[in-house]
Amino acid sequence: MGLPAVALSPKPVFDVDRFSTNLPTATGADEADIYYPVSSPNAPVDSLPVVLLLQGALVDKADYTNFASQVAQYGLAVIVSNHIRTAIDPVTGQAFTGFFPEQQQVHDVLAYATAANTNSASPLANRLNPNKLGLIGHSLGGAIGLSAIQDICFPFLCTGTFSRPPELMAGVFYGSTFRDPRFGGMIPPIENDGIPVALIAGDRDGVVGNFAAVEETYEQIQDPPKALIRVQGANHYGITNEDSLRDPVRPTLDQDMATETIARWSGLFLRASLLNDSGALDYIYHRGDGIDENVSVTSEVATVPEPTSLVGILAFGVLGTAWKLKCRQ
Repeated sequence: MGLPAVALSPKPVFDVDRFSTNLPTATGADEADIYYPVSSPNAPVDSLPVVLLLQGALVDKADYTNFASQVAQYGLAVIVSNHIRTAIDPVTGQAFTGFFPEQQQVHDVLAYATAANTNSASPLANRLNPNKLGLIGHSLGGAIGLSAIQDICFPFLCTGTFSRPPELMAGVFYGSTFRDPRFGGMIPPIENDGIPVALIAGDRDGVVGNFAAVEETYEQIQDPPKALIRVQGANHYGITNEDSLRDPVRPTLDQDMATETIARWSGLFLRASLLNDSGALDYIYHRGDGIDENVSVTSEVATVPEPTSLVGILAFGVLGTAWKLKCRQ
C-alpha cells in the first residue's frame, strides 16, 4: 500500500501517536519515546522510514516532544531515546556521565525497528521499513550523525568500533558543526559518500559560536545533495520545547514557530531523501525559502532524481560547553 500522496502544501497530513519503551542496546537498554503516524481512511500508512533523533548533550528526550511529533506528521517513525554514557573530553581528558548520544545507537535502533516490525504485540507491527533509516541530530547529536554518515569512529563520538549500515540514507542536523577540538577547531572534509545531508541552524545560536561555523561545515560536505538552512531569530534550543539559558543568546523568533519551522524542514528533507518525494524535493531545493519568510536556504543537488508516485511531502565544541555548564551546577 505504502504512504499516500502528500499535497504540494508543506503542511503535514498525518495524525501522530506515541508510546514509550525500553530500547535494547549493546550495554543494556535506553528509555525511548517513539512517535509514528496513525492510519485513517484518508491517509493509510505502512512502510514508514525509521528516523533516529540523536539528542544534544545533557538534553532529555522529553524536551523534544513537540519537535518529534511534528516530524512524524510527515510520515516518519521517529525514535528518541535517553542514552546515558560516560564521555571523555578529547582535549582535557575529563570524564563525565550523562545524556550523551553515540554512533552505536544507529545499530541499536535498526535492530529494534526490525524486531518491532514483525512483533504482533508492537504498535509498530507491519508499519515500518527498517531498510530506510534517517538521522536527526541536535548539537552534539549532529556531530555524531555526521561521523556515522562518514563511516568513521572518533574517540568521544563512538565507543568501540562502528560500521555504517547500508540502511543509513540521510541526515539532517540542527545547531551542529564538525569542528575537531583536538586540532584547534578545524573542520575536516566531510566524506558523506553521496548520502544527503542538511544542516539547519538559527542565526542567534550562541553555542556553536556563530553561523559561520555551520557554513564552514556545510562547505566541507563533499558530495551533494546537501542543504544549509538558516532560521532567522532562532537560537541553539529552537528545536526543544522551551528555550534554555545554556545558550547565552535569547531568540527573537517565537519558540513554537522556531520548532515548527525546524521540524517542517527536517521532515521534508527526510521525505525528499528517503522517499524521493517530488513535492518535498521541490520544497527543499527550489521554492521553500520563497514561501517561508523565516528561513534562507543554500543547497546543491547532484542530479535530478526520478520522481516517485508520491506527489508533494553538536558541534564538537558543544561537548566542552556542556561539561562547563554541568560543572557550574
